[in-house]
Amino acid sequence: MIVMMATASLRKYELPPLPYAADALEPYISKEQLSLHHDKHHQAYVTGANAGLEKLEKARQEGTEVDMKAALKELSFNIGGHVLHSLFWPTMAPAGKGGGGTPGGALADRIDQEWGSFDRFKAEFTKTAASVEGSGWAALAYCNMTNRPMIMQIEKHNNHIYPSFRILMVLDVWEHAYYIDHRNNRAGFIDAFWNVVNWGTVNKRFENL
Repeated sequence: MIVMMATASLRKYELPPLPYAADALEPYISKEQLSLHHDKHHQAYVTGANAGLEKLEKARQEGTEVDMKAALKELSFNIGGHVLHSLFWPTMAPAGKGGGGTPGGALADRIDQEWGSFDRFKAEFTKTAASVEGSGWAALAYCNMTNRPMIMQIEKHNNHIYPSFRILMVLDVWEHAYYIDHRNNRAGFIDAFWNVVNWGTVNKRFENL
């Protein structure tokens, strides 16, 4: 959920709280790693998005010129970072307490129909996350035009996104998501992620399409 707060002239983005304690995902994601990721990195995108909106609002009020190409590129980057992180935190849950295992319900049936098995889906999603060029995300999304789930590879926060596709699950593979726990070992972080995937939340997103 993306939280916004009303002000006199501008509604602002806010950092959503984690849906669990900062140490709840240990040993797969440490308290230090999770806290820095949420409190520092996600907050930076919230701050950047608000600054971008304020810059545009000020220019409108004062009648000054803005480099729109640069301003909108930066705004897209920061809003994209905020939106994806806001989806990411509820995509996880403590192992054994909603996190890990395999999906159930309608989502499991749809994955089997599209990929043949959960193991094949997991392997394809893992390869997608591992092969993101530079920094970015792997996502399970849904196309309402074809009624098919699809895996999406997102570079940065805003490149190669399928327009209007509903996102069901995301995995952040920016190095800031794992550098404390895994140094530069992205594969180790991806393996750890499967132990904390909140399939209940992912399935609810699927059922609410």
